[in-house]
Amino acid sequence: MALAVFVLVAFVVAVSVAFVLKNWRLVRSIEKLPGPLFLPFVGTTYLVAFRPREEMMNVFDRISKQYWPMFRTWLGHIPEVHLMKAEYVEKIMTSSELITKAPMYTFLQPWLGDGLLMSTGAKWHSRRKMITPAFHFKILDNFIDVFAEKSEILIDILTTKADGKPFDIYPYITRCALDIICESAMGTSVDAQRGSQSAYVSAVYSTSEMTIKRGLSPWLHSDFIYKKTATGKQFFKNVEILQGFTKKVINERRLSRQSNKQKTTSDSIDEFGRKRRVAFLDMLLEASEVSQKLTDEAIQEEVDTFMFEGHDTTSVGMAWTLFLLGHHPDVQEKVYAELNDVFGGDARRNPSMQDLNNLKYLEMVIKESLRLYPSVPFVGRKVTQEVEVGGYHIPKGTTILLHIRKVHRDPEHWPNPERFNPDNFLPENAQGRHPYAYVPFSAGLRNCIGQRFAILEEKTVLSYILRNFRIETVEKLEDLRVVGELVLRPVNGVYVRLTPR
Repeated sequence: MALAVFVLVAFVVAVSVAFVLKNWRLVRSIEKLPGPLFLPFVGTTYLVAFRPREEMMNVFDRISKQYWPMFRTWLGHIPEVHLMKAEYVEKIMTSSELITKAPMYTFLQPWLGDGLLMSTGAKWHSRRKMITPAFHFKILDNFIDVFAEKSEILIDILTTKADGKPFDIYPYITRCALDIICESAMGTSVDAQRGSQSAYVSAVYSTSEMTIKRGLSPWLHSDFIYKKTATGKQFFKNVEILQGFTKKVINERRLSRQSNKQKTTSDSIDEFGRKRRVAFLDMLLEASEVSQKLTDEAIQEEVDTFMFEGHDTTSVGMAWTLFLLGHHPDVQEKVYAELNDVFGGDARRNPSMQDLNNLKYLEMVIKESLRLYPSVPFVGRKVTQEVEVGGYHIPKGTTILLHIRKVHRDPEHWPNPERFNPDNFLPENAQGRHPYAYVPFSAGLRNCIGQRFAILEEKTVLSYILRNFRIETVEKLEDLRVVGELVLRPVNGVYVRLTPR
């Protein structure tokens, strides 16, 4: 036994020494930055290894407070540089070269392939250019009916819960968002709200959690090893569920188009004289049929990406807004007063684009919620060419993590940054603020292509909920625990009491 331990230790030391000798310049540059103690072979992963998911954020918060506003960690032998100031984040987000996602994103590759989230270089530029027209305001205008239709269903369901008893509203919001994205992205209805537990939603949650855990566990980075673990087997089973769902819809949509010879533009009219709903998938199929000649695999990648990015992020964004409004009844009443002005006291009237544009205060509330609890708490980039940040030289091969959640709470740019204050977004208060002090949808070349879609969806759903119910949050702010997986989730959901208006 003693001999085996000695051999293992000797192997670890030998590998570590070999790595340092081979990468001496990189190690020397990275070790100039402050950060936790580096241990051979494991780097700094000992800080988070085997900890429950709900403890991860607390660990990171302690480290970031100690080494603010910039520090380094080591994921095994992979150096990571953490940036938490707007000035530092701007340097990376404005770069036209540093657009390659961090290595941890490759763990999403089996699910999302080389879609817009994952691709880089010429392929990314080409896909981005092709997909941008799908978010033109004329297309978004078509989606508002979908937002309203699914919100109506949500209100009918929530009415049965408005009995003064606390319940977790998060799953209801999530299923509404899933209904919206399925109809918007793929032009199909899954009726997740009125149906049974969605296998797709469960697979999204599970896959997100497993991706982060794998990223923090260097011993699971090898596909060969990961596929032999119970978690790895479950991950790839989830991917089959996720991709099987979208493949089925794509095939059905393609057959439908072929039989109907259907053309899809924002101005298409159906047989009843109404504007035809144009799904994201329709536009990809049209591009494939007319000029771009996208392969089925490419269409699959982009639909899976849009389903992932457009469902989980908006769900959690709306959940955090409701959580904060439930804690701030004064703000909630101001939102309700604005809704009454715009909708004339009608709790169920469908909104128009003009109505949604007139909800200025609600938009400020959503923005402030995204400041405190950005749906995506951090983004990662791979350093493909050397860069100077904060007086430090960051060598090629490093992973840079841009901590949006920390940038949004920098007291240099936000007075009383922990306080929920929608007035932060009044024009006079926003004037002169650093443009990268608020980046919930990232910024620069790789900003979120669907941010306008997300804000319109959140405005619509929240306007329905707040026109029909008063909300009281059950959990105290000081008891709140969050997990920063692929999105920033509340550990225990969002427990509220609803009172009919």
